[in-house]
Amino acid sequence: MTKLPVLLIAASVISSSTNAADSSTPRAATAGGVVTGVQEASGVKSFKGIPFAAPPVGKLRWQAPQAAAKWKGARKADHFAARCMQLPLFSDMVFRSDGVSEDCLYLNVWTPAKSAKEKLPVLVYFYGGGFAAGDGSEPRYDGESMAAKGIVTLTVNYRLNVFGFMAHPELTKESPHRASGNYGLMDQAAALQWVKKNIAAFGGDPARVTIAGESAGSFSVSAQMINPQAKGLIAGAIGESGSLLGHMAPAPLSTAEQMGAAFAQGVGAATLAELRALPAQQLLDATKKPGAWFFAIQDGYVIPRSPTAIYAAGEQAKVPLLAGWNSYEGHYKQILGESEPTAENFSAALQKLYGDQAAAAQQAYSGDVKQAATELASDRFIGFGTWKWIDSHARTSGKPTYRYYYTRARPGQEGANHSVEIEYALGNLNGNKVYAWTDEDRALSAQMQAYFANFIKTGNPNGAGLPEWPQASSGAGSRLMKLDVPSVAITATDDAHQQFQETQVKK
Repeated sequence: MTKLPVLLIAASVISSSTNAADSSTPRAATAGGVVTGVQEASGVKSFKGIPFAAPPVGKLRWQAPQAAAKWKGARKADHFAARCMQLPLFSDMVFRSDGVSEDCLYLNVWTPAKSAKEKLPVLVYFYGGGFAAGDGSEPRYDGESMAAKGIVTLTVNYRLNVFGFMAHPELTKESPHRASGNYGLMDQAAALQWVKKNIAAFGGDPARVTIAGESAGSFSVSAQMINPQAKGLIAGAIGESGSLLGHMAPAPLSTAEQMGAAFAQGVGAATLAELRALPAQQLLDATKKPGAWFFAIQDGYVIPRSPTAIYAAGEQAKVPLLAGWNSYEGHYKQILGESEPTAENFSAALQKLYGDQAAAAQQAYSGDVKQAATELASDRFIGFGTWKWIDSHARTSGKPTYRYYYTRARPGQEGANHSVEIEYALGNLNGNKVYAWTDEDRALSAQMQAYFANFIKTGNPNGAGLPEWPQASSGAGSRLMKLDVPSVAITATDDAHQQFQETQVKK
């Protein structure tokens, strides 16, 4: 009997209110209660600030997300809720949210559906920001443009920094799973569980959910593909710049616990109870100190063991994957410092970085010094980890894998820096007023968005009017799509880079 009300709720989709005074107000009945949204001029309906978990405050600070309280009557979902606790770390982040708060576990839905029967494909997008910043309200992630392509689109807030990723011996002890940290990843999985239960009410198909993200969001996608809590909830995956399989592999729980204990000591909290009693802003301010950096953890629960080992064994979600990275993820000055980009200075820098491996590095990264140093910086940061993820998935998943290399600089910029592709891929150039977008930029954005939309709908980015995007293969000589003006399919030219980076991974 308990399942009957949920089935009835799921069947009762987006509709317009019967009240003549607000007949244009979209409504959807979720398992938690009715929400009312906004009818956008494009025809897309938006629902912002829907709770998918209880506020993680008080005793729920550093706990797995709990069920959100149900509500009576219609709840307005017409504006973004607060973003999760964070410092102003990145100058390119623009927020439309209601300030900053620990009470931040909300999601946003954009849907083109007119009825629940449509069963449209779904995109769940996780923001980037180093697991320390970011928000589902940022204009570059806005879901209206993707929704207009026939996709129910969501952005999801998840806990960050010390609130989202701190491990501590006492937290591990109180956990039924003997694990701590990774609360932000648990939030994402809770959002996916919410989608499974509720997305039919917005015209979405719970069996056709693609997860996507950039930077920390891409790391998150690689994590959810191996998170037991997300098992069976994912039909496809898109990763833009980053994974847990490279040089930023998750630390073991014991190491993370030591970091958490040291942090607690630094804020004068002798016990977990004292830590939970401290004001959120005081904890956040304490993360400004050197070494107070919190990241995904190999906790034995959310991330059961080494992500590299899990993917190598073919134990990840067996779904189509589209992933890649940008040509200027790093900068040559990260290798050369203020030295001029000469062959001599590059050799000296490689000697300092790699010692007796310097000659091998020189052989792998040959050619124009400025370009070679830029590619090395990019690979050391995020390129290699993204390649390793793509290569492993192509090797063990048995599912189509598509790789890209994004090389288009924004107007006036030197190269395709980290994160610049987001607004192109999601069709949100108009949301960024900083740059004088050209017709070429708009054409590339339309093309990228079409590739992404096709992949979300079918597991294959290809479609009418688009250059053919070949599947990637594992090992040397993989095919990929170089995304630029024009976009063109090429054979990988960086095999030597990745082979060298493979020798540098901490065993």
